Amino acid sequence: MGTINTQWILIAGIAIAALIACAAWFSYRKKQSKRLQDRFGPEYQRAVDDLGSRSKAESELKARERRVERLAIVALAPAEAARFTGAWHALQGRFVDNPKDVVVQADKLVRELMLKRGYPVGDFESRASDISVDHPAVVHNYRAAQAIAVRGERDEASTEEQRIAVIHYRALFDELLEIEETTSAVMPATPIAAHS
Repeated sequence: MGTINTQWILIAGIAIAALIACAAWFSYRKKQSKRLQDRFGPEYQRAVDDLGSRSKAESELKARERRVERLAIVALAPAEAARFTGAWHALQGRFVDNPKDVVVQADKLVRELMLKRGYPVGDFESRASDISVDHPAVVHNYRAAQAIAVRGERDEASTEEQRIAVIHYRALFDELLEIEETTSAVMPATPIAAHS
């Protein structure tokens, strides 16, 4: 009789431990999902839709995070930021005369800025994936701008669409244009000698 009670207690203990482990696992998964949704915003749902399942999307987003963590992303020196800003202003000034060319130049300038910051500039999907980690709010803009640029190359994008593409590229450009903090050296106060 004592053996049967001991067996039931052991089985109940194992079942309770399994339930606790399952609850902990589900809680962990829920927290991970929430963290990824918060970090990636709309890109999270896009990944779910593209890959067909939440678990595949979350694996992909985690892989993006790991890949970008290994990159040496740096802020721009103020002089570099000024150069890029000047290039952007010059580019915008040419839009009226040649919108199609300005869209192409905007894409190139964004890629140049990405490269300067330390992002790899392989194929478009890789660039968009990398950008989504640190700049999830504008990756949608980047994708939209790229789609318009591709249509523009085939002369299928209107001037208004090309204007929108430049606006989208500008949103990403502004996000990427991080400037390194410069701290000015504070000189210790020195007493000023009074001459009489």
